[in-house]
Amino acid sequence: MNIDFANLGLAYEEHKLAIDKAMSKVIKDSSFIMGPAVADFEKNLNSFVGTKHSLTCSSGTDALLLAMMALNIQPGDEIITSPFTFIASGETIAFLKAKPIFVDIEENSFTIDPAKIEKAITEKTKAIMPVSLFGQVADMNAINTIAKKHNLYVIEDAAQSFGATHHGKRSCNLSTIGCTSFFPAKPLGCFGDGGAVFTNDDDLAEKINSLRLHGQTKRYYHKYIGMGGRLDALQAAILNEKLKYYCNDIIRRQYVAETYSRNLKSSIIKPKITPENTSVWAQYSIRVKDREQVQEKLKSLGIPTAVHYPMPLHLQECFQYLEGKKGDFPIAEQISNEIMSLPMNPYLTEKQIYYITEHLNTIL
Repeated sequence: MNIDFANLGLAYEEHKLAIDKAMSKVIKDSSFIMGPAVADFEKNLNSFVGTKHSLTCSSGTDALLLAMMALNIQPGDEIITSPFTFIASGETIAFLKAKPIFVDIEENSFTIDPAKIEKAITEKTKAIMPVSLFGQVADMNAINTIAKKHNLYVIEDAAQSFGATHHGKRSCNLSTIGCTSFFPAKPLGCFGDGGAVFTNDDDLAEKINSLRLHGQTKRYYHKYIGMGGRLDALQAAILNEKLKYYCNDIIRRQYVAETYSRNLKSSIIKPKITPENTSVWAQYSIRVKDREQVQEKLKSLGIPTAVHYPMPLHLQECFQYLEGKKGDFPIAEQISNEIMSLPMNPYLTEKQIYYITEHLNTIL
């Protein structure tokens, strides 16, 4: 059996007629930059997430940059975040010459441990950036309480949790600013790069809108040093069509995850969703010993796997200047040595899932 890890082709074929029509309209109207499709998509994002302002942008990485620029993060400022994440979370902090301060993760959720955050706060701390992992958010209520106590901003890196909930409230609407990604492999993905920034603060929204347009307040008048951070209208049109069916995609992802969990034997360490959360299952990740050997055996059977992430940020070469070392964040380090993601998308069949779990149960 040959199994597709993300099935991006089927994600297009399922809604091909509607997507093609939406793309054709953008092309016919020649409204490629900040056209009606962008405005329509942002309006629909507001309705979906529940925020007052949704501002699309060129990528999830640029969404994080725009958030920090809007909050006036300066060189030398400190932002607390997770070491177990994609590079963008720490990279964008460093890009602005601020300092990423890593805090270890919870073993079950893989997200930043709120109980360890306060010890990392100093007079230079300006914000906390909790990172969603594999479809669920961190303990945002606990993190917001800490932030309020210390007068800090909270930037939710929700690149992997768009559509998930925390205490019944949507991800991206849980803090000062929420950021997400529409990278093709995300649960809601476009056909290129894309992202969005979310806030309920009018002043922040006005500034972010300007920053993504090179700091313009009106054409050729620039209040801020900004960036070319706009979402292409073609991508907005595609996402607008896919958003109509996204709730059903989440339900199907949940069914795939439940089927995995039901069929995998109890000795395998499976993902756990905390009671206050729902997940959009960006990944279905288990923990295994001898990961490379397991991956090779599965590959020989036509079962693809992935590792998110093999090295925590504090051990990456680009962060050597922070003087991190092995043993600093033992849970993140252990998880990075054991984590392995199985195929996850709304199109996996029961037969395919059974094939995967049957072989995994035998191997492990």
